[in-house]
Amino acid sequence: MHLLIFGLGYSGAAIAAAARESGFTVTATSRSATPGCIPFDAAEDAIAQATHILTTAAPNEVGDPVLARYAAALAAAPARWFGYLSSTVVYGNRDGGWVDEDTPPAPTQARGARRVAAEDAWAAFAHKAAVDIFRLAGIYGPGRSAFDDLRAGTARRTIKPGHQFGRIHRDDIARAVVAAMRQARGEGRRDLNLTDDEPSESAVVVTEAAALLGIAPPPPVAFETALPGLSPMARGFWAENRKVACVKTKAALGLEWRYPTYREGLRAILAEERANRPV
Repeated sequence: MHLLIFGLGYSGAAIAAAARESGFTVTATSRSATPGCIPFDAAEDAIAQATHILTTAAPNEVGDPVLARYAAALAAAPARWFGYLSSTVVYGNRDGGWVDEDTPPAPTQARGARRVAAEDAWAAFAHKAAVDIFRLAGIYGPGRSAFDDLRAGTARRTIKPGHQFGRIHRDDIARAVVAAMRQARGEGRRDLNLTDDEPSESAVVVTEAAALLGIAPPPPVAFETALPGLSPMARGFWAENRKVACVKTKAALGLEWRYPTYREGLRAILAEERANRPV
């Protein structure tokens, strides 16, 4: 089993490590001189050898960067599985309502529309291989959590009652992708939601993280007060409100999350940090 990963970023590196532990040979591309990676523009041989191909690259204004470069090579590839890391942004705003894996996408932002287009483009390979579309909620984990914001003094406790959203720990992303790759499945597309079991307001998570660090949380700030200073990306986040279910995904993959809520995830991150702290 030979996995090719386009993009060895935060999630990609965790997936690569988990795949190797599961018995895969892993090749990854990078646009920079990343040790152990091959250049993005020199992936033809890897495409021709891979049994599994995963892309973590987000689409830009002109489309999916991997397909733009390698559409012909991927169409001819012998891989039996393709995976695409997408985002729950494809579901758009649901005014706080629930969506699940069978809910049709209805993006309300340009970046959500780009994600839907990329999903469909990768799903075009479903006539010859299994294609899994992973829709990720907010990604967090070691080095990317509320702890880091609190320590840096950049954490905000923005209050917008009813604005709840899901998260997914980096390690649960890796576990889900490896579980999907190891399944014996024929051709066809499958949509999977990678999100935890308890959508929560961001202020609640910041408060929990501060309590675990033994410090006072930042003062609460009403959303209306914070709005003028938000970036366009942040405005887009706060403009949408949905809760994403993952019951069907866990059943399909035969797993439960290691970190079903932010509470378990934050505690595990802190324990890992303390274990790695120099004596």
